[in-house]
Amino acid sequence: MKILLVGEDRLRLEATPGPLTIEAASAEQSYSPFHMVASGLAVCGLSVLASWAAHAGLPTDGLAIEVSWRFAERPHRVGRYDIAVHWPGLPPERREVALRALRLCPIHQTLEHPPEIHAEVVP
Repeated sequence: MKILLVGEDRLRLEATPGPLTIEAASAEQSYSPFHMVASGLAVCGLSVLASWAAHAGLPTDGLAIEVSWRFAERPHRVGRYDIAVHWPGLPPERREVALRALRLCPIHQTLEHPPEIHAEVVP
């Protein structure tokens, strides 16, 4: 995936099969890198839960995930993500199993076990 800064309030993500443009009316409304990571975490978690629900024969009506974050300093970064799973049709006795399934999301696992990051400047 390649992400291009097209303007102060526009990004373009180039991924297979084609580009996706994200635009905001102002810089304050922009879709920041923090939003991108949280979106990835939410979509991944939702995907894992939907798959688990289908396998377990559970209804997914109303299933939604809300992700928020808090900053940490030195260095400035996200210090904590909070995930709220809204699932009105989930039986109470299945909640712990659903949370275990949620933690299987590869993005969740990547954030819990940070990878080595190699960066270089190329011509």
